[in-house]
Amino acid sequence: MLLDCIVIGGGPAGLNASLMLGRSKRKTILFDDNKPRNAVTNESHGFITRDGIHPLEFKQIAREELSKYPNVIIKKQRVLQVDKDKQVFTIKADDGEVYKAKKIILATGLKETLPNIAQVNQFYGTSIFSCPFCDGWELRDRPLALIAENNRAFHMAKVVFNWSKDLIVCTNGKQILSVEQKNQLNSKGIIIYEQEITSLQGDHGYLKGITFAGGESITREGGFVTPEWEQASSIGRDLDCEFNDQGGIKVDHFGRTNVEGVYASGDTLLAGATQLIIAAAEGSKAALGVNAALIEEDF
Repeated sequence: MLLDCIVIGGGPAGLNASLMLGRSKRKTILFDDNKPRNAVTNESHGFITRDGIHPLEFKQIAREELSKYPNVIIKKQRVLQVDKDKQVFTIKADDGEVYKAKKIILATGLKETLPNIAQVNQFYGTSIFSCPFCDGWELRDRPLALIAENNRAFHMAKVVFNWSKDLIVCTNGKQILSVEQKNQLNSKGIIIYEQEITSLQGDHGYLKGITFAGGESITREGGFVTPEWEQASSIGRDLDCEFNDQGGIKVDHFGRTNVEGVYASGDTLLAGATQLIIAAAEGSKAALGVNAALIEEDF
């Protein structure tokens, strides 16, 4: 059977894309290997009517809604390979099955690498986060730390300062801030620690303090990091999609890539804030793009 579309990735972008395709009567398979980047997250924020929802509950509700559309099938497999022959895509899953589709939507997301600091994983998702717009409210006005080893440190410090004026910046031994940037942060009372971090202290995921090389310690109650991000799947590169300077797949307003029939949405675009509501909206736009293309082909 030749499917109308295959959606690869079961996060908010892939789920919302599948919903719109289902409502458009398109024969669709959604592949979800259930390895989300937000697996450590206890609450998702910023999505009206869903503020504070647990990601697993969000996914459960989404799948229940998709079950109303018999033309949408969910496969709990990982896609290993996608090949294109003229206008048809051949998709191979890790269970050995092969599927064919007219269009594909890549919603494969990102994988992240946290700063190389002992214990950071113990706090990530509970009191240390990567998105102030998602989790800044819960940490508002507390003594916070921004741990950043890359050139996003200066921008992120300005953003986090919106939620707490009691802020330090820790570069973990990296020289990543210019003299001008340091002076600007210092003028706001933001102290910069360029020593290596030797340990993070706290209980049950809640940060209490940071110790630096040389023995100095400072009390903190939470913070943010600037992870390194990369594509969670190589499918986009395998299909020769174009990428932006940040490593995200380039698309137009309706999720179309430079490869005909290939659409992308969600965090895999790396085109701005990585929020639940934005990813879902991008999935919807990609589905609208797919549906528009299929309608034109019918005529």
